[in-house]
Amino acid sequence: MKHEEEHYDLLVVGAGPMGSTTARYAAKNGLKKILVIEKRQEIGSPVRCAEGVTLAFFDELEIEESDDFIRKKVKGAKLYSPAGNELTIGKDMAGDEVGAVLERDVFDKEMAMLAAEEGVEFMLRTQAKGLIKEGDKIVGVKANRMGEEFEIRASLIVGADGFESQIGRWGGIYDVLKTKNIMTCFQYRLSNIDFDSEYTHFYLGSSAPGGYVWIFPKGEDKANVGLGIQLSQLDGSKTAKEYLDDFIDKHEGLKKGQAVDMVAGGVSVEHPPDSVCTNGLMLVGDAARIVDPITGGGIANGMKQAKIAGEIAAEAVQKGDTSKEFLSRYEKRWRERLEDKLWRNYMAKEKAVQLDDEQYDKIIDALRDVELEKLSTEAILKGVAEKYPELVESFEDML
Repeated sequence: MKHEEEHYDLLVVGAGPMGSTTARYAAKNGLKKILVIEKRQEIGSPVRCAEGVTLAFFDELEIEESDDFIRKKVKGAKLYSPAGNELTIGKDMAGDEVGAVLERDVFDKEMAMLAAEEGVEFMLRTQAKGLIKEGDKIVGVKANRMGEEFEIRASLIVGADGFESQIGRWGGIYDVLKTKNIMTCFQYRLSNIDFDSEYTHFYLGSSAPGGYVWIFPKGEDKANVGLGIQLSQLDGSKTAKEYLDDFIDKHEGLKKGQAVDMVAGGVSVEHPPDSVCTNGLMLVGDAARIVDPITGGGIANGMKQAKIAGEIAAEAVQKGDTSKEFLSRYEKRWRERLEDKLWRNYMAKEKAVQLDDEQYDKIIDALRDVELEKLSTEAILKGVAEKYPELVESFEDML
């Protein structure tokens, strides 16, 4: 088919879970001609994710749990301070990155298939090269597919092309990220290791400056073992891989393992921009800076936002109004749902990067003695204040 000769109701750039979910819900709400383009030749591969996720939002998005893409369910999470103080929390309190560990390549394909069942078309190995504008409105994308240059026009464009989104920059929605708002990540999949596979594990402190080390179970003796480090904390003396290698070398249960896979990448930990829309264009997921600044996790937030994006996209196209003003309905709905927590966690991230190992030891020590009903930034600070009030003086504006 000569897609460049067609005019679509909706064009989505990026076939990750957020792109597929946006397209799916636009189709479920009445749009007939929807195209998703993906620069890679295979949806979901290569995997650039630690793969931890809550399952709490599956019902909301009409996703059936499947052993095909859920590799391991966990009871909760264990947090460790540099001195080895340990805090165990149940999965219901642990946040959007705890509950299950996915096979992301399979999960991404499944989300695309759910969209395809609603009539959504996909075009692989197709890269966006620029936006097409008529006046102040975006009306299409310049694309390249296996060396062929062409244009794809649509009533509305959605950028779902990740935290390094070109669509967002071409649309004038934001500029480049500051290094303090980028986490550089490195991860192994290790086999033949000894650890408690009933929990995900998070190690705080100087093992991963400005971030943390994670262990996400993929089975009884295998796991994703990785870390994220704030890019501004890397002074050139060590790489993210070297930090992770040093951590593994200090843990006998991990040291004996064999790496069967490795992945590197970046994650945005910035607060959401003032707007994620302009005339004819919406951003979703990582492209909309929807990643949790504390955890670096974005699947749950992004897919909740994508459902809203699909619903509003359908309404906008059907009413013939894809102006920034009309798309503000999308802004209003997702911000009411997600923005307060994102901003609070961004401020907490800015403070947390200033903590040293001794302070992390005190935080975990204090929280072990507190009955937490909810693991929020506010609850953590109040819990720490009971035992080490001097630790939270600089955080008082967040209480």
